[in-house]
Amino acid sequence: MTEERTSCCAPARGEAAAGFGAVAPGAGASDRASASAGASDRNADHRIAQCTIPAGTFLMGDDSRDAHPEDGEGPRHEVTVGAFEIDATPVTNAQFARFVAATGFRTDAERFGVSAVFHLLVEAPTDDILGPTPGTPWWIGVRGADWQHPGGRAGSLDGLDDHPAVHVSWNDAAAYAAWAGRRLPTEAEWERAARGGVAGATFPWGDAPIDGSDRADRDPALGPDTGSRWRANVWQGAFPAHNTVEDGWIGTAPVHSYSPNAFGLWQAVGNVWEWCADWFDPHTYRAGPRVDPVGPARGAGRVLRGGSYLCHPSYCNRYRNSARSRNTPDSSMGNAGFRTVS
Repeated sequence: MTEERTSCCAPARGEAAAGFGAVAPGAGASDRASASAGASDRNADHRIAQCTIPAGTFLMGDDSRDAHPEDGEGPRHEVTVGAFEIDATPVTNAQFARFVAATGFRTDAERFGVSAVFHLLVEAPTDDILGPTPGTPWWIGVRGADWQHPGGRAGSLDGLDDHPAVHVSWNDAAAYAAWAGRRLPTEAEWERAARGGVAGATFPWGDAPIDGSDRADRDPALGPDTGSRWRANVWQGAFPAHNTVEDGWIGTAPVHSYSPNAFGLWQAVGNVWEWCADWFDPHTYRAGPRVDPVGPARGAGRVLRGGSYLCHPSYCNRYRNSARSRNTPDSSMGNAGFRTVS
């Protein structure tokens, strides 16, 4: 797998365009992001609770058999980061709406007129469905799919105010962060916060199974098909055709579902992938700095962390603290969002 090829999160904008037919963007997204970058004071309209992450040194990465070598999860190494504050949850639809109302911002999905929707979540007129992406046919190009219409023009945000905003590209996330007087987390900051101070653990809560099968206090009368035992919003069933929805959600879940980690972060893994500031490089851990690393100076894709509601061992075993993915900065999809830091 090459650096230019996306991994499991979703097709890149260029791949989508090749499969869905040509789409024309409007003004350059990098120009829109930089135009907002003058903000320096924290914006009081950023109304998401904060978690304070103390300065410290932690073990970053993974050398176990769970790691994906092509993603550059190893070698495991010590990294030191300074103190920072991070959003307790991903940015929600309600919060992203405040940004759009204040600025008139148009996302990349809106400018390009198409975004990637998982096939079971499409809500669109037939004429808006452009077809599957080559190589990942479960991703469908849908005209009119954007943050306000996650499944397409026939859908809406009704009942989803407290769900994470999706169909948000890296460019869009960076523009929001600039408006808020904040920034996107570095990859090292993200992993430090996600681990919750639990050294070497696979998940934010430790090494216990994600399905909660270790919980001795679970009521057997609840039966196997209940969301009460799951620790994160991931796929259950046979991917990609049948989701048994044992965790309660076929798509995104409210941001305060499940339980926070020891630092107070909700859903650092599962639910939605989260954009980080860094350019992606599968070799960065071997040669990068060990104090406040910021990633390489350039690249083809930006880092995504945390996995999503589509993660499953048979397809995308990346709902782990150390797991990495990437996509191009203008790409948008129905399972990626972001949180910010200061």
